[in-house]
Amino acid sequence: MPETPTLVTIAVELVILFAGCLLLWRHVFSPAARQQPCVLATWDLKAGDFLLFIWLVVCGGLLVQVAAVPLLKLAQLESTANLILAGAAFHAGMLLGYGVFHRLRKAVAAAPSARRPVVTAGFATFVIALPVITAASFAWQFLLSLLGIDAQPQDLVELFADAKSVPLLVLMIAVATLLAPITEELVFRAGFFRYCRGRMPRWAALVLPSVLFAGLHTNLASFVPLALLGVVFSLAYERTGSIAVPIIAHALFNLNTIILILSGVGP
Repeated sequence: MPETPTLVTIAVELVILFAGCLLLWRHVFSPAARQQPCVLATWDLKAGDFLLFIWLVVCGGLLVQVAAVPLLKLAQLESTANLILAGAAFHAGMLLGYGVFHRLRKAVAAAPSARRPVVTAGFATFVIALPVITAASFAWQFLLSLLGIDAQPQDLVELFADAKSVPLLVLMIAVATLLAPITEELVFRAGFFRYCRGRMPRWAALVLPSVLFAGLHTNLASFVPLALLGVVFSLAYERTGSIAVPIIAHALFNLNTIILILSGVGP
């Protein structure tokens, strides 16, 4: 018999899934929703500037991570803590590169203003994404099993499940719900998607950055669900014009996954 925390988590998850189905109809598939305009402004950026953006983000991540390695060795932390802190250093370096780029190209890289409350829109995006990603996860796992492919969960899922140290767990949660959502949304949605959106067919602009986003997680089991999640976040960014919306939705999605893991329900 499942324990009470597990049962409560399952019950809450089912409520969110049901609410997500309702919001999916209201804000995505209903006739009124399909008529709502997209407010995201076109990013008037030259190809050379976009290559500079990529270079600064990648180099920033690598340089800060490399610089952090000797410090981590001196600290003599456990291997899990080293892994999490090295990942956090890479994200911090990406943010540094993003900040340097916008400092250099402020005139062309200014983000549009939001036209609706970002917290409400971010929460609604998370709720809408949950049933979509849940259905995609079941379908993808079923397909992999039919093909005889044994795809394992992401390493971070196992790290959360096996974490015994409270400070380490707090660090992992902070990285997953604060640092990673901010970095990944600024790079993949406010960077790649916004640049591609005005330069290729809309479907390609939605798919290509999302596939890259999923591929960089280097996990087959989560590839399709994460790619679809990237599409949902891009649509929310396009609809609202605020990068804060997918950042909030991303943070809530990661937090929801952590709660499922820690409660014993699973990723």
